[in-house]
Amino acid sequence: MKNRLKISFVLCLLFVSCQKKENYYLTQGEIFHTSFHIKYQYQRELGKEIQALLDSFDLSLNPFNKNSIIYKVNNNEAVEVDDRFITVFNKACEISEITGGVYDITCAPLINLWGFGYEKIDQVNQNVIDSLKQFVGYTKVRLEGRKVVKDDLRLQLNASSIAKGFACDVIAQLFDSYNISNYMIEIGGEIHAKGFNPNHEHWRIEIVKPLDDHSGAVGETQEIIRLNNVSLATSGNYRNYYIKDGKKYAHTINPLTGYPAEETILSATVIYPDCMTADAFATAFMALGLEKACAIAAQFPEMEYLFVYADENGALQEKLKTKN
Repeated sequence: MKNRLKISFVLCLLFVSCQKKENYYLTQGEIFHTSFHIKYQYQRELGKEIQALLDSFDLSLNPFNKNSIIYKVNNNEAVEVDDRFITVFNKACEISEITGGVYDITCAPLINLWGFGYEKIDQVNQNVIDSLKQFVGYTKVRLEGRKVVKDDLRLQLNASSIAKGFACDVIAQLFDSYNISNYMIEIGGEIHAKGFNPNHEHWRIEIVKPLDDHSGAVGETQEIIRLNNVSLATSGNYRNYYIKDGKKYAHTINPLTGYPAEETILSATVIYPDCMTADAFATAFMALGLEKACAIAAQFPEMEYLFVYADENGALQEKLKTKN
């Protein structure tokens, strides 16, 4: 009996010693002209696989990359789009329908006009805005197979408000294929998290107060949100803006008016199962304003949100929706 126990104990030790220890790894860098930080628990480092996926995204959806598919589409070059482009394009059109066109990835010329895109047009007036709006609108472009067909060749696409979220989803799919249970993916502020952090706690994400700050150095906390197997995206007008003639112009453009949105929402955080959807809605809610954003969010039982807005006295207030 003792010998049997000894053999069993030795076999158990051998089994444990043969198992590879799963450490937490951090892969970080830059993509889409922004940073990414990806932490995961696994038997080995997966930096090459992660970078390969992100590079393929860059070649598909980065409008600044002259070799990308979306750049060629914008410049009317003959090109067939890939599956990633199709997925993002279809989701963008879906959210455009839901928001009545307030969310629209064809508003790149207006983004450029106001100085937040990949080009800059110096003169801003109503005539220029009206001329650009002639070829802005998600109903003026469509997919026919793998070809993008435009009603006006001047129409351009900018998927920056949705592509980073989808990239998070695809990295999450990679991790799930490796049966990785604990990870946090952050690309340009968009996040998908699952399981636990190295302290064996659900991932804690800080939402900062929407205080005007170009540098990002002002880090006063608005809320701490815990995530597990969900995505989070935040959009705000407190870092990407400029002041001209005493007036603040922020990067969220309403394509229906052609002007930067002037709603009371200062920061929109959306929590949803997939990051692509959360990313797009966070942008849309900034332009929709509090009442319309809440009404649309109510259509999605799985959606949670945190809206930080300014009341009539300019004080910061919160509007929070959780599933619990």
